[in-house]
Amino acid sequence: MQLNIGVTLNKVIMRRSKVIIGRPGEIMPVRLVVILTLLLYCAVSGGNYAQTDITAVLTGDSPAAMSAGTEKAYYGQSETVCDLQVTEVDWSDYFDGLTGAAVFYNPSAKVMTVFNPELANTRRSPCSTFKIVSALIGLEQGVIPMKYSTRVWSGEIFWNAAWNRDIDFHDAFRTSCVWYFRAVADELGKERIRLELNRLQYGNADISDWAGQLNTNDDNPALTGFWIESSLQISPAEQVLVMERIFGENTIYRQATIEQLRNAMRLPDLHINGWNVFGKTGMGKSADTAVDAWYTGFAEASDERVYFCVYLGQTAEAEISSIKAREIAIQLIADNALPAALSASAFSKNGAAN
Repeated sequence: MQLNIGVTLNKVIMRRSKVIIGRPGEIMPVRLVVILTLLLYCAVSGGNYAQTDITAVLTGDSPAAMSAGTEKAYYGQSETVCDLQVTEVDWSDYFDGLTGAAVFYNPSAKVMTVFNPELANTRRSPCSTFKIVSALIGLEQGVIPMKYSTRVWSGEIFWNAAWNRDIDFHDAFRTSCVWYFRAVADELGKERIRLELNRLQYGNADISDWAGQLNTNDDNPALTGFWIESSLQISPAEQVLVMERIFGENTIYRQATIEQLRNAMRLPDLHINGWNVFGKTGMGKSADTAVDAWYTGFAEASDERVYFCVYLGQTAEAEISSIKAREIAIQLIADNALPAALSASAFSKNGAAN
């Protein structure tokens, strides 16, 4: 069996690309054993070695791959890695000096386009983008009922006035109501959430700080959790892979669940060159300063679907926000990302469409 690895293997080894693995926050170099493991996966499946500098995202310490006695992950490493073409582009003009990364992924074309690969391969707190997953599990398990999803407000006055009322799933999702999804997580319980995170290969899948006590920006138990500047972390590249595992053609989730989630994620009255956009914002703070900002989801037109993630990190002398991350994503889609459906030749080095 012949593998098409060319010079890519040498480039990966020489660069000694880094990935966050093991304990949260621990950074270790990608070692030769990881590369050899990747080659073994591809050899078994008969695929080609992925020409990518974010190899570690696709071959890292997937909790699903390592956990024994749990349900099998629906996506094997070889299915994700082999034959995937990863192209680096310069979209810095869209970020206007902000620290950030962007990943667009078209699984049907087996193309992933990445701006700032190092940051795209760095795990950070998902913040409210995790509501996509908690909503998915809640809908699938009946903790969020399909027809009557309203939860009763406790009467506590929260900083966001939109949360100070009885609220249903769609409004809770669109207003990013933390207390609603805190209650959903508690009803689902640790074991169910841990199982689903492992099956989705969701970042480090670490829910050890269940109550969110690591979050020093808020001490209200109704507004903290493992997904908000706490133990759970995921990279932008992993975000798009998780989106595809949820919404792709091989999803194991019920169609009714997917439709409910799609409806909640859709940006209303927004059509970009014939594409509809579905996504979720997320933002986390430390000492009242925004340190993580996200917009992740997918865009689709006809039978084509492209998954994306835009991430912004703390930037000196500049403010970041999830609204800005969403604006960047929409501008990328409008200008050059989707009309060519992320084909291999869709982008020039400066990010403009050819």
